[in-house]
Amino acid sequence: MAAEILINVRPTQTRVAYVEAREVADLKIERRTSPTLVGSIYRGKVMRVLPGMQAAFVDIGLDRAAFLYVGDVRTDDPEGKNFFEEGLNPKDEDLELKDPEEEEAPRANIQDLLKEGQSILVQVAKDPLGTKGARITTHISLPGRHLVYMPTVKHVGISRRIEDEKERERLRLAMEKLNPKGGVIIRTAGEGASEESLAQDLAYLDRLWTEVEKGYGKSKGQGLIHSEMDVELRALRDMLNENVEKVVVDHQEVYEKVVKFIGYFMPQFKDKVELYRGKSPLFDSYEIDLEISRSIGRKIWLKSGGYIVIDEAEALVVVDVNTGRFVGKKDLEDTILKTNMEAAKEIAHQLRIRNCGGIIIIDFIDMEKGAHREKLMVFLQEQLKKDRARTTVLPMSELGLVEMTRKRIRPSLVSTLCQPCPYCDGNGYIKQKVTVANEVFSALEREARRPGSKATTVVHCHTDIADWIYSEEQETLEFIEKRLGHGVAFKVEPNYHIEQYEIVTI
Repeated sequence: MAAEILINVRPTQTRVAYVEAREVADLKIERRTSPTLVGSIYRGKVMRVLPGMQAAFVDIGLDRAAFLYVGDVRTDDPEGKNFFEEGLNPKDEDLELKDPEEEEAPRANIQDLLKEGQSILVQVAKDPLGTKGARITTHISLPGRHLVYMPTVKHVGISRRIEDEKERERLRLAMEKLNPKGGVIIRTAGEGASEESLAQDLAYLDRLWTEVEKGYGKSKGQGLIHSEMDVELRALRDMLNENVEKVVVDHQEVYEKVVKFIGYFMPQFKDKVELYRGKSPLFDSYEIDLEISRSIGRKIWLKSGGYIVIDEAEALVVVDVNTGRFVGKKDLEDTILKTNMEAAKEIAHQLRIRNCGGIIIIDFIDMEKGAHREKLMVFLQEQLKKDRARTTVLPMSELGLVEMTRKRIRPSLVSTLCQPCPYCDGNGYIKQKVTVANEVFSALEREARRPGSKATTVVHCHTDIADWIYSEEQETLEFIEKRLGHGVAFKVEPNYHIEQYEIVTI
């Protein structure tokens, strides 16, 4: 299926959309004030070692300390050989790292590997998210066009998405012939690559690693050693292939940078780059802004009349499927299956666009027939295969829930484009007027128990609360005034939150 890569550049942000059949399949947004840190390499200083968590906090020069788990700590013997491979964290999402049947080596304790005040070379594996600092690893991985180079380990792997056994064997033999100094994983884009292209990729990444080592040796304090490419170049490195019909850029300088990058790394695709000269904005001509607005909403309507509701929490994402206005044509089971199938396609699409990560729970409409449940799960798996991020799906539970995980590296679209509601502070609800009124009455009753006579009590509150008390709670107010022994006055404060109040006694 022909695809296009659209690069929209503005002074404060760059957006890259991967479009298939005029439908957004992937979206990356990066702002100049908050670029992604994933892939960047830092010199860090161990601040705290936590044996109880088998982790450490490392200062890498950011506002918040980064988090380093024991499984992400490089463990070398005196000869520099690596004992463990659990911490491998290359960029490609579909990599074949090791045989799950192999027995894992015993894991060392964090206190035996790191000491407070120690300087270490680390790479960001996950951006800071919410209240959490960046997740880092000491297993460095440098992604190229065809392969990922891992200088701290000795390992050769091939993307699972390269399914042809002859091609896999050819690539293995090519790597044996090149004999890289470190570990190498051949990416999906490496399928069909010539030995010469692989050698060029490896030589470039080896030179890059040499520069990183030199930078680490020269640096004295914590800070950046090597930063990842700009978002548009990363997108081209990861997504540009034979299926892409054209790359459209709407900014002259970035267009020239893209042409130079493709000419050096992927010269076979240099004729696919175009400078956009249309009068309307690039994303408007493909209705991508409309798709973005749709994808940050909570409710997504389906073509049939059904809909899905997506709620993002800090620890998980919950998706609920509903028939909505869809009434079907044959019977109830057929209506439910069609709604669930349409929802499964849209859910897989939304997970990619929104970049949802972590634990995801999908509540499909209950189906009685086992054949229908099996058909739905097979279809969902097929839709998720289009996702570049690694996903793991468990069988449907007895309650009709599907539990899955999706690898999370960067913040979701919602957290990138939105902020918690300043009025409800992200709760999604506020207290009812009657609830706040009762809180005011309780506070007034506590005032009545205090010793000393007061002439007047003034309640500063939101206008809606004052109106509610005078219109609906007059009897309670008279009861409170009797307990106090004097009247209660209400002063409206236009700038107060509806839940905010203050009691002043005179």
